[in-house]
Amino acid sequence: MTAGDRAADGFDAVVVGAGPNGLVAAVTLAAAGRRVLLVEAATRVGGAMRSEELTLPGFIHDVGASVLPLALASPAFRDIALGPDEVRFAHPTTPAAHPLDGDAVLVHHDIAQMATELGRDGRSWQRVIGASARAGQPLVDALMSPLSPSRARPVAPALIRYGATGALPATTLGRLAFRDQRARAAFAGMAAHSVLSLRQPISAGYGTFLAALAHTVGWPVVVGGTEQLAVALAARLRQLGGEIHTGRPIRDLGELPQARTVLLDLTPRQVIAVAGDRLPPRYGRRLARFRYGAGVFKVDYAMDAAMPWRDPRVLSAATVHVGGTLAEIAAAEGEVARGRHPERPFVLCVQPTVSDPSRAPAGKHTLWAYCHVPHGSTVDMTAAIEDQLERFAPGFRDRVLARHTFRPADLQAYDANLVGGDLGGGAADVRQFVARPVLSRSPWATPIPGLYLCSASTPPGGGVHGMGGWHAAQLALRD
Repeated sequence: MTAGDRAADGFDAVVVGAGPNGLVAAVTLAAAGRRVLLVEAATRVGGAMRSEELTLPGFIHDVGASVLPLALASPAFRDIALGPDEVRFAHPTTPAAHPLDGDAVLVHHDIAQMATELGRDGRSWQRVIGASARAGQPLVDALMSPLSPSRARPVAPALIRYGATGALPATTLGRLAFRDQRARAAFAGMAAHSVLSLRQPISAGYGTFLAALAHTVGWPVVVGGTEQLAVALAARLRQLGGEIHTGRPIRDLGELPQARTVLLDLTPRQVIAVAGDRLPPRYGRRLARFRYGAGVFKVDYAMDAAMPWRDPRVLSAATVHVGGTLAEIAAAEGEVARGRHPERPFVLCVQPTVSDPSRAPAGKHTLWAYCHVPHGSTVDMTAAIEDQLERFAPGFRDRVLARHTFRPADLQAYDANLVGGDLGGGAADVRQFVARPVLSRSPWATPIPGLYLCSASTPPGGGVHGMGGWHAAQLALRD
């Protein structure tokens, strides 16, 4: 890096890592007129936002995220404004479903329909979740820019309402707000996306936010696989004059061409590795204290037919939260938080072909399911996951043509940012909600002039929203 003018090779900025945050950062800088080089270790862009034929030919499976409400809600993606000719989203009839031992609970897009679904808890859902949904995009923008007072001021009353309940453990809010098991279970499934014990503070906030998105932007998949979103971002970058070099792992910052600005879509452990002695010792020690979260054990399936859910209405949703009641899900996630493997795990299940049949041969389906496991776990959770699926979809195993498993180590080998199988770039508890990756008024900046961090280890955290990259790029442009 140099503090001079544009380097001799012509780049103003170099972005390392082509996950969603790195791609968004590169596009944002290029749109502002900067000459950008994006460098990626893998042979294709996307990070975990890639799709593969993991099981059988013609069956397209997403390695990481499949369902992308955050991409529709994100200010970063609104700013980039990809058109339908660049990427297409497919919405299932129902955003999410939650099977129970009786009838399932459907999380409808229309909040009035949701209230009807929940019966006597309908008004409570409208009051708790509906308040955030009615606050709309301004509240989303404020939550995704947590260090921006200018975005918080216009929605201060809504933020206060959200914070008053969102700061609670999900178990507490679920039992205070709802009387019946159905509503409590539906809320628990949303909150379990936090990858926290549901007895921890702020786990309710994650559940409220994601449930509100179901009622506002919906929970869609990308037609053809999530990787199509990465392909569209890469194409936009090239249109803006940017360059992309794949198959080029960076082990030291000295390997990069000189540029005034370098952005790292890397987690803290990797930042320490590539920056080495360039980091001031105190800052390096702070980065080293960053804590990674629980891992996941994931199974992808090629299916001969659609899932035989006991309640066939579940086939209307791409996302299915499998785990039973609030008490059951809280017990399972509590076991993971204590470093144990639950016998009955909470299983996040996605059946993308219900809204995007292009991902499988005619009449066939794809499905993936994962459960949370202790960081770096080596335990095979296939049987535990499939037992839970069989519980709510008897005969499921008979429809499996082929399966592929990802252990935490496999995920990390696929994408080095998935340390120990952590899909979220680090634990998302109270401490690391505000100190991500370190406590700072500008956590995307480093003590090295011109060096910025832009991964999911920066605010606002994990998910396909690109906001870490967007915030870092905006800061770099101001600097």
